[in-house]
Amino acid sequence: MRIKSAALVASILAATAGQAMAYEAGDIVLRAGIATVSPDVTDNTAVGVLDVDDNTQLGLTGTYFVSPSFGIELLAATPFEHDITAAGTKIGSTKHLPPTISAQWYPQVGTKFHPYVGAGLNYTMFFEDDIPGADLELSDSVGLALEAGVDIDITDKLVLNASVWKIDINTDVSVNGTDIGELEIDPFAYMIGVGYKF
Repeated sequence: MRIKSAALVASILAATAGQAMAYEAGDIVLRAGIATVSPDVTDNTAVGVLDVDDNTQLGLTGTYFVSPSFGIELLAATPFEHDITAAGTKIGSTKHLPPTISAQWYPQVGTKFHPYVGAGLNYTMFFEDDIPGADLELSDSVGLALEAGVDIDITDKLVLNASVWKIDINTDVSVNGTDIGELEIDPFAYMIGVGYKF
């Protein structure tokens, strides 16, 4: 009898733990953490091969759950700043903001782990483009974004989050008003942080 009772209690505790942070329609989860944008530049320009370095900033996301399995997420961050190099030499820099809105799917796995995948639209705004002695301009970009991530329960309100995005970012580059080509930056973005459920 004691063995059966212990097994019953263990089953109840396991079920309760699995359901402790189950998302529901109307829930809002705000996340903050360290976000790194790592460009995967593939195109050349008329002046040769350009590269864009990595940068790390504060990343922010907010997800509104329309159902236990589906959410709408907005990704934001403090401005990323990247050095632009040619043949390994820095020739300029730029800053950008990459707000992204995505639809997310959360499979119901019934544990403290809440994996998800998503797809959406990114709008990247470039500003403070700079090349010493010249006028550098990078056009804004609109492209698709894919993501995957996981929330891990810490308490019934707090989660540990890890997420990754692949973002389609293409920008037209001009120097002193002359178009020198299109740069496909197409970065991976990574974030590790914590979240809070409201």
